[in-house]
Amino acid sequence: MNIFYLLIGVSLLAALIFLGAFIWAVRDGQFDDNETPPRRMLFDDDIIEPEEQVDPIDK
Repeated sequence: MNIFYLLIGVSLLAALIFLGAFIWAVRDGQFDDNETPPRRMLFDDDIIEPEEQVDPIDK
């Protein structure tokens, strides 16, 4: 039964570490990107046209 208390404590500690890292990243500006979203629509994927198929008889 004591192992459950240890596992709960370790998992809460790990969750607090990840929460702290997330808050640090948000405050540091890791997720701030104000330039890319408006420009993303300008870089549409190019349409690739299928190549012409050649009959083996024509070679």
